[in-house]
Amino acid sequence: MIWDRSRNEEQPERRIVRADPFAALLEHAPLMVLLLDEQGRVVSANKSAREFFEIEQDRLPASLVEVTLEASLVEVLGSSANESEAYLVHHRRTVLVKLEPSLRAGETLMFLTDVTELRRLATVRQEFVANLVHELKTPITSLRLTAESLLSDPPPKDRHRFAERLVKEADLLSKIIDNLRQLGEIEARTMAVEPSQFDLGELVQESVTRLGIDRPVNTDIPASLLVTSDRPKLVQALDNLLDNAAKFSPPGSAIDVSALVAGDEVRLSVRDRGPGISPEHWSRVFERFYKVDRARPREAGGFGLGLAITKHLVQVLGGRIWTETARDGGQVFTIALPGQVLTNA
Repeated sequence: MIWDRSRNEEQPERRIVRADPFAALLEHAPLMVLLLDEQGRVVSANKSAREFFEIEQDRLPASLVEVTLEASLVEVLGSSANESEAYLVHHRRTVLVKLEPSLRAGETLMFLTDVTELRRLATVRQEFVANLVHELKTPITSLRLTAESLLSDPPPKDRHRFAERLVKEADLLSKIIDNLRQLGEIEARTMAVEPSQFDLGELVQESVTRLGIDRPVNTDIPASLLVTSDRPKLVQALDNLLDNAAKFSPPGSAIDVSALVAGDEVRLSVRDRGPGISPEHWSRVFERFYKVDRARPREAGGFGLGLAITKHLVQVLGGRIWTETARDGGQVFTIALPGQVLTNA
């Protein structure tokens, strides 16, 4: 008898689990669970719910609003639906709420699953499809109208002009497809990184010369700043930023390109002197087809894919990119490369 009692005293947790395995399962479930009594008060919460709502177990039972600070959950509880979505204003999250009867009469289990990221991704996908349709519809419509004009057997000089238009629109479609293909390769992680060491100042100067930018480009880059990275990918990212700065700056205004070592990073910045971008757009300008100014002509503003490609290229290189307004006007885009690939001659 002494041996049996000793063994039981040494394993109290195992006795509890055998007594109520369902409660133990809910405690460690990867979703939030609240146990409500007949009055709708919270009498218990599992670990996920306690951490999310910052619940102190010894203060229970308490009203649902007092515990969660979310009136929307009270509305869900009072509705006739067993499953619905609710937006948590205080926590700024969207949750899927499911109500199920508990094992004890009168009690209700409220299951909450955070679906904020799923809903965001769904919105991004919907916007992507809508934007893709919009971008493809314009050149396809132009191709059809031009082809129909050629069918009417116009004069030779008009035929030549129409043929040039066909080639131009076909090139636009090809560019969109190539950009989308490249984005797909980057996101699928099928792009190999081939690092080499090069002088950052020389890379910048080569890009400026090759692009033939029709405005002054001021550079402020430390001499002999050597970077080890995938040179072609960094060149493409920089080219996109320079091209973007040239498109959105007033004619004749300068573009500034600077670099510095900040802690364990090297930061390469491109600044234009355009109207700037409102802060609410700063994170979204790197999305596919996202345009701050929808009314801007395609020829002037591009397809909205350049910055998306730039962001993904920088991420492939192990870096990060962001944008902010310059102190004295214009917009600055900054690429930060990891310090472990940095050396100074």
